[in-house]
Amino acid sequence: MSAPERRPALSFRDLVVFCLVTGMSVRWIATAATIGPSAITIWVAALIFFYLPLLVAVLELSSRFEGGDGGIYDWSKQALGRWSGFMTGWTYWTSNLPYFPALLLFAADAASHLISKDPAALAANRAYVLTFSLVALWLATFVNVIGLRFGKWLFDLGAVGNWGPVAILMILAFVASGRFGSASSFTLHSLVPTVNFQQAIFWSSIVFAVGGSEASAFLRHEVVDAPRVYPRALLVAGVLVAVGYIGGTIAILVILPASQLSGLGGIMDAIVAGSARLGWSGLAPLIALLLVASNVGQVGSWLAATARLPFVAGIDRYLPAAFGRMHPRFGTPHHAFIWQSLLATVFIVISQAGTTVALAYNILIGMGIISYFLPYLFTFASVIRMQTVPAGPDVIRPPGGRVTATILAAIGFTVVLFGIVLACFPAADETNKPLAVFKVVGSMVLLVAVGQFIYWNGTRRGAGSREAGAGRR
Repeated sequence: MSAPERRPALSFRDLVVFCLVTGMSVRWIATAATIGPSAITIWVAALIFFYLPLLVAVLELSSRFEGGDGGIYDWSKQALGRWSGFMTGWTYWTSNLPYFPALLLFAADAASHLISKDPAALAANRAYVLTFSLVALWLATFVNVIGLRFGKWLFDLGAVGNWGPVAILMILAFVASGRFGSASSFTLHSLVPTVNFQQAIFWSSIVFAVGGSEASAFLRHEVVDAPRVYPRALLVAGVLVAVGYIGGTIAILVILPASQLSGLGGIMDAIVAGSARLGWSGLAPLIALLLVASNVGQVGSWLAATARLPFVAGIDRYLPAAFGRMHPRFGTPHHAFIWQSLLATVFIVISQAGTTVALAYNILIGMGIISYFLPYLFTFASVIRMQTVPAGPDVIRPPGGRVTATILAAIGFTVVLFGIVLACFPAADETNKPLAVFKVVGSMVLLVAVGQFIYWNGTRRGAGSREAGAGRR
């Protein structure tokens, strides 16, 4: 039985919502606020020196290479060669293995405020965290397997969960500031970042937070009137992401000083404190519910995007034939969804071994940053390489053309390289620093080595040609 014909299922609104979910995560607002008002300056720098170069790269490469479902996999493959393409796709796909558990840890922490009178104790309970994370992961997997016409509701869930808390925080901050004044002092001095090693490590996390616009390329062929809609959606989403991150961080710092915040529970801390001061007691459960929706929606959205990578790798014969087949009823790459979730399940279990939940969260962030940043090196290198190739009339290029594109890509490449190095170092409060470094660096080395073996084994069997794998859907 052949797979059903694929028809575009996403509108302009759907794509903007997807870009918001993959390009913004409310949990990073709390992480940023822990260093005080200087976080605002770091957000602006991250947007200029990473988000902007990435946006330019995505718009140019997606308009140069319109065929295929592989996004950055196809870009690197066509610009730099098969090995670069495969390793870009492999590292990008595997970056979600530690990323999903990190999202679900945050969601479990938020959910504890809904189901327990002692949320801190419940959030520190490993059995609870494991159960919640696994149920949420496989629910998101099931929704994606039955198709984007259903799965896109996870995008809506994630977007409401992202922007709901930010909007409420801004309202709380506005009212609290009028009644009690700001809990933080916003001066020129306070906006200047502290320059030291630990702060530099933190900066890599903020750069990581503004990534994600490239994920939209995996769904480009699912968008109605993509040539017109796609660039507009990315630009609109970019503005909303910037407003959400900066506005949300300011709002938290108006409500609470940085000394009273934590990266894992900062959003809830600010909501509880702000609503208590104003007498709005019903807000905390609502925010907790929105945060759960945000992170579960993000898991579903990233599943929808990155499952296309093992799918095209299956078509190209690097992975077994099953990865290149579509579900006979739903027309989705179901094998890719299921295997990705199985491996994410392993990471969820491993993340809880030999450490506390809070420190597991920090380790997962470090692992996710390194594996997520690696494909960006290939992406920015692809932009630089393609400046030697004439651009057709439909290619979207920045003002200044080749010169501007080259400069922005070089800036993005440099920022990513520094981010990878800094992410290798453990957090200051990590009690077992050698173990933390070993988990982060060792797991990434292992993942890259496994990818190299799969590539070598695939090339032995003649993999790498999209045509060679044609007809297996």
